[in-house]
Amino acid sequence: MNKSILYLLIVVFLLGGIGYGVYYVGTNIASKKITDDLQAELHNSGQLDEVRAYIENDPALQRYLEEVRQADRDTLPFNTKEEATRVLIRKVGITDLLEMQSRVERGQMSQQEIINELESSLTEDELLALKVIAYKELYE
Repeated sequence: MNKSILYLLIVVFLLGGIGYGVYYVGTNIASKKITDDLQAELHNSGQLDEVRAYIENDPALQRYLEEVRQADRDTLPFNTKEEATRVLIRKVGITDLLEMQSRVERGQMSQQEIINELESSLTEDELLALKVIAYKELYE
């Protein structure tokens, strides 16, 4: 009886470790692919300059940029896009993120609605960390 419980515990721990590894590696791969594809698409189409110009001409986005420039990056809960992806998946959920993406692509969701969704799921520090990462991707 004790050996069967021991074997069961070993199997559970192994499966848990494998599951965590797949989750960890999978989110790293997914975030890198998504951001690399988006950057390449924006750069190759010339839209990157349009995005930057749009940001620089929008007063609300300028307030976000100022907040990012003043942020103490050492105190943020995460600093990489891989860590951000894991937090978004954990707090918002992959299904909700995909639904948001689909609605944006169909023109059924505004920028403010996205911000509201994220603000309801993330802390202020996590939102600031996302802004810092987005800033780094666009300007650094």
